[in-house]
Amino acid sequence: MGIARFAIEARPPFRLDLTVWALRRRPHNTIDAWDGTTYTRTLVADAVPVLVVVRQEGGEPGGVRLGVEVHRRGKAPSEAAAAEVRSTLEAMLGLGVDLAGFYELAFSDERLARLAQRFRGLRPPRFASVVEALVNAVACQQLSLTVGIHLLDRLAAAYGPEAGIRGAPPGFPIAERLAAAELSHLRHLGFSMAKARTIIGLARGVASQTLDLDAVAQADDEHATAALMALPGIGRWSAEYVLLRGLGRLGILPGDDVGARASLRRRFELPAPAGYEEVAALTKGWWPYGGVVYFHLLLDALARGGHLEAAADDSPIYVPALPRTSAVQSDSRRPATGLDAGNVA
Repeated sequence: MGIARFAIEARPPFRLDLTVWALRRRPHNTIDAWDGTTYTRTLVADAVPVLVVVRQEGGEPGGVRLGVEVHRRGKAPSEAAAAEVRSTLEAMLGLGVDLAGFYELAFSDERLARLAQRFRGLRPPRFASVVEALVNAVACQQLSLTVGIHLLDRLAAAYGPEAGIRGAPPGFPIAERLAAAELSHLRHLGFSMAKARTIIGLARGVASQTLDLDAVAQADDEHATAALMALPGIGRWSAEYVLLRGLGRLGILPGDDVGARASLRRRFELPAPAGYEEVAALTKGWWPYGGVVYFHLLLDALARGGHLEAAADDSPIYVPALPRTSAVQSDSRRPATGLDAGNVA
């Protein structure tokens, strides 16, 4: 087995554990493996499956350093593979996002300040690809997040790339592999017929290049939402979920998200019968950081479930010294629009 090693410097505040939990969402996620100190993931880099191992080294105020190992069965990973892994991790772990503006906003509102302080170091994560974001959205439509991730685990076990290294988790399936899947087999894995058709149809569109996700990525929020909602099986919640988790549009807080609404009721006194418009009105003042708040709400729910360590909820609030260097990195210009019923936090 060959190994390539490198380090990535992250601007503080940064916590790998919080960021990985926002990515994995549930403890039974087998694709994004976390043992309390180490994040492992199988990725395809330079067309070869590799096992990626990430650990946080060093701490504040001297800076944060991530130690990365890329394991390949047989010979060492190529320089191109290592560079591809670095680029993917930087996006997945939100390392290029400047959150100084978010902290400035958060500490002007006591309720938001408590969330920001409690989960200080969280970076907004992204899935490794837009295809992964789309399939995640479809899998979790109208289901609990727990059930949705069970479906995704099964999909990865059946179709995901394998690094061929002992202990390596299954990778997320590439579009070409899903394009060749049989409807009957996805039904056997637990997907409904409608979801199985949607997943295979999306994968075939990407594999045949008739679905241009690069064009979607280059569009503004309104046009990207419309383009995604034009796809069979993709409604408003799914489109906004993909914008946030697949394209890094941090101004988007999916307004149809049942879990997010529950957290907004608990933390921000959102009325129980409130719908999409009421969520949009409540979160308007957080622009362009609604998606960042969304991830904090997700961690709040995970902490209540005992899955991660966080600062005490009643600890004194202080404003950290965070120099503002630039606005949030996002293509967002305006809130997303569209129609669908969604489901998870």
